[in-house]
Amino acid sequence: MAYQVSGNIVDVFKREIYSGIITIQNGKITKIDRNNSKYDNYILPGLIDSHVHVESSMLVPSEFARVAVIHGTVASISDPHEIANVLGLDGVRFMIDNGKKVPFKFFFGAPSCVPATDFETAGAVINIDDVNEMLSWKDIYYLSEMMNFPGVINESPNVLDKLKAAKKHKKNIDGHAPGLTGNDAKKYFNKGITTDHECTTLNEAMEKASMGVKILIRKGSAAHNFDNLLPVIKSYPEQVMFCSDDKHPDELIKNHINQMVVKALKDGYNFFDVISAATLNPCKHYNLPVGMLQVGDYADFIIVDSPFEMNILQTYINGIKVSENKKSLIPSVEVNPINKLKANHITPENIIVNAKSSLINVIDVIDGELYTKKKIVDATIQNNIVVCDTERDILKIVVINRYEKSNPAVGFVHNFGLKYGAVASTVAHDSHNIISVGTNDENICLAVNYLIDINGGITLTDKIKNYALPLPVAGLMSTKTADIVAERYKLLDKKAKALGSKLSAPFMTLSFLALLVIPELKISDKGLFDVNKFKLISLFAD
Repeated sequence: MAYQVSGNIVDVFKREIYSGIITIQNGKITKIDRNNSKYDNYILPGLIDSHVHVESSMLVPSEFARVAVIHGTVASISDPHEIANVLGLDGVRFMIDNGKKVPFKFFFGAPSCVPATDFETAGAVINIDDVNEMLSWKDIYYLSEMMNFPGVINESPNVLDKLKAAKKHKKNIDGHAPGLTGNDAKKYFNKGITTDHECTTLNEAMEKASMGVKILIRKGSAAHNFDNLLPVIKSYPEQVMFCSDDKHPDELIKNHINQMVVKALKDGYNFFDVISAATLNPCKHYNLPVGMLQVGDYADFIIVDSPFEMNILQTYINGIKVSENKKSLIPSVEVNPINKLKANHITPENIIVNAKSSLINVIDVIDGELYTKKKIVDATIQNNIVVCDTERDILKIVVINRYEKSNPAVGFVHNFGLKYGAVASTVAHDSHNIISVGTNDENICLAVNYLIDINGGITLTDKIKNYALPLPVAGLMSTKTADIVAERYKLLDKKAKALGSKLSAPFMTLSFLALLVIPELKISDKGLFDVNKFKLISLFAD
């Protein structure tokens, strides 16, 4: 049955706005008639998140979709790397199958780096045969971010085989090359890698764009470099896309790609350059079956009051109205959790650090960044044991292998800010082992053991009580609705800040302290890792 919508139509191909009526039948646009009517509303192509780990929302894909459409998002380039590190191909299949249960356009990639490095323990290993298998699936659109940039530069056979597989299947290759410039960057991108969402400075982004690389500018829950990188759109408008990368549930409830569009337009950037970064550019780059408001296209569009405010009045996907007036029209989907968590309870004796030197290497946290610094400090030593020092904000950090029995890895972190208590999580990029930061060994054990008892999630302990957000799907995602997850997450975030943390997103920051592919100093279940030297190092500096 045909129906019509009318308004001021935004044409991203002809870069014009005109009044008209769109006719839709069987999920596609069959006719567009221009007219001279005056309308208060605008019709735009639906927004696309050009790189996101759905797992970071702590919601399964079907629930992520229910929230995203409220903000005008109709599609996402989704890297299931996180669940793949826990459950391998079974995790990727789960994401695809669950995503198919709702009217939303998920475009999943084949994870390329599971595990991301050889210096951590993941729940699965995805080898070249697995990559080839996934790339043959019709639901896999690209090879996910190639995080092992040293492997590309040094021409590791295993890495090169995965790149060759993507080329054989004629699928794009996503990049991940933080801080990489000069000849190393040229060598990396000359291997057929086409994007990068990890630029840290405008100069770096401009240099990569000059090589033909598509620059994905992100505004997520942990990384906030949107404003710094946005000027690249002036010089390379066709090479810029917007993405969230990681979006926690409390923020996803409030906004998504629409927030980036509004910010860029208010900063005075060209209207069509901005709209194209959120719609046309990712559609063209990944060759997506997403409509761009042309006759014959899928009817994927949004109706807004003003593009400069981006209040989403209605969202349509394949001609189906999926949201109206900030309410999702997509029903919730029942989920059967899958998981892998075999860790045993720990005791304070398991995480004692005997003093071998007076100097220690400490992870120095930078709020709002995935980067950390390597800091050498005087250890606080009591009875020949290195202990936390809340006065100097030197806290203990522990990572425990969740997939097999082993001894915890112990380090210290600066600038996390807790004055008492502890936090813990099974969301710990990329291998998602158990990670905890605390002010003393007893509280760390309480937070970790409670986390094991609930079969994964995030936990917090203060002087009085334990708090938790259970994440029974791979220790990464909830089976609950977005509003419930967001409220619980907000409570834990508030409690962490009440313990003294000044970080804008303490649990998001915690989850990235185990990410061994982002400089400078991180920690895995195998110990402290110097990313610049790409090797494990001792806790003690001399």
